[in-house]
Amino acid sequence: MQSKNTPCNTIVRNLDSLSDLFQEVVVALAERTFSNGADAQDDHQTMCFDLAFVAAELSAAVALFEEAEDKKCDLTSSLANAFATATLPSAALRLKSIMAECALPVHSVDVISNEILSLGRVRILEELGDKVIQSGDAYRANSINEDIDLAREMFWRFGQNVVAPLAEEIHRNDLTIPEEILSPLREMGVFGLSIPERYGGSAPDGGENTAAMIAITEALSSASLGAAGSLITRPEILSRAILEGGTDRQKETWLPRLAAGDPLCAISITEPDFGSDVASLNLRATRADGGWVLNGAKTWCTFAGKAGVIMLVARAGDEAGHKGLSIFLVEKPTTEDHEFVVEQSGGGRMTGKAIATIGYRGMHSYDMSYENFFVPNSHLLGEEEGLGRGFYMTMAGMTGGRIQTAARACGVMSAAIDAAITYAGDRKVFGKPLASYQLTKSRIAEMAARYRACRALAYKVAVMIDEGHGRMQASLVKLLACRSAELVTRDTLQLYGAMGYAEETPVSRYFVDARVLSIFEGAEETLAIKVVARELLRRKQN
Repeated sequence: MQSKNTPCNTIVRNLDSLSDLFQEVVVALAERTFSNGADAQDDHQTMCFDLAFVAAELSAAVALFEEAEDKKCDLTSSLANAFATATLPSAALRLKSIMAECALPVHSVDVISNEILSLGRVRILEELGDKVIQSGDAYRANSINEDIDLAREMFWRFGQNVVAPLAEEIHRNDLTIPEEILSPLREMGVFGLSIPERYGGSAPDGGENTAAMIAITEALSSASLGAAGSLITRPEILSRAILEGGTDRQKETWLPRLAAGDPLCAISITEPDFGSDVASLNLRATRADGGWVLNGAKTWCTFAGKAGVIMLVARAGDEAGHKGLSIFLVEKPTTEDHEFVVEQSGGGRMTGKAIATIGYRGMHSYDMSYENFFVPNSHLLGEEEGLGRGFYMTMAGMTGGRIQTAARACGVMSAAIDAAITYAGDRKVFGKPLASYQLTKSRIAEMAARYRACRALAYKVAVMIDEGHGRMQASLVKLLACRSAELVTRDTLQLYGAMGYAEETPVSRYFVDARVLSIFEGAEETLAIKVVARELLRRKQN
């Protein structure tokens, strides 16, 4: 039993107090936002953005302390202490800014922040840094259950033995993911993680197994985000959308094929003028004999070349906003080309052109154009009853996509941290190992603590998703994990110095790959303001 005066208990006590203050701030901001009965959230975007990140950091700190208590692990407790002492003072500062704007007294948040700072952040991080560096990969040790642990280990070995040796060539030469990676992953069942067993997947028929998806995604993303870790996202989104709104025949037709990875799939939501504003999408689907004709443009359609089917969100009918959106399953030939054209006998045409990007190579994101492209009625998701329900089906899919993206971020972080530990031990600066310096220890400690806090929150949210809720929390963990991946890969690259900036060093790939994570599957700003903060404020309004 820990003494009441230990740093851990002091931090937990102040974390509880800060969480209570956070709830008061949410109430005050909700009153401002809905003061006249209308939603004036856009008048308070900066405060809402900060509120979402404070919510994410507090939630992650709580999750990691709960994991430490559950596992009875000294290293996990040290990681929780380090995350809290490094993160909570800055969270308190953002909270203080919102409190001042809302004319709330700020003295209590100052007391909390000062007490956490008095524990000695530098000492806590330095001591943890020593532990992390000396124990190698022990910082990421995690046991869920025997089945998940075995699956994680199997995909980890595959990632390190098969994917990692190919990752640099794929990145440097902007190649498409080869069958050398795809074929064994099909056999290993990676495309059916969210598909129930009765349809050929590996998810239980009576529920879901989000924790397994997180573990496998992280293992593959540690080897390469673009060449392996992101392969799961698209079938994750599409299969959940089909389960949410597809007809029985569509489920029986598509889910077994998606689970087998034949066809591979792509998701086409974003349009050139609308970005994350899904409700304003404008690509049109008009009725034709036996089906629908598509006209318009899409962008950032990842894996569109290699995919054999595209989940496309289009406006079918005259109704404005999200109520006018429907989902179409658009079949096409597969290709590894960076440009392609698909022409139909009736004159319909689909074109795709890969967008050159600084990272996240292997899958390629395409600009897409549709000109009188025909899709049969059977390929309207939900058929007639699916008309106008595309937004809701998409959001059902995006919940899985966002928690899966958080897992991808954790995988990139773990790869970067492993590289930092190895390099710090090997590299000598001014006659001493880089690992012997206080700043190196502190940075590695903070990186490891961030990673573990994000992962702890991801697994906690996974339980919520499996219970049928947690949509907002999936966005919450994505916010923190993706921003953390940027910070962790940046610090690893900095640790390497000039060599970190060289393309031949994997950490340069980690850095440019991590940068995309806060943009796709819901841009950081949209998730923070329109999903997380809005849900928090509306709960208090009601």
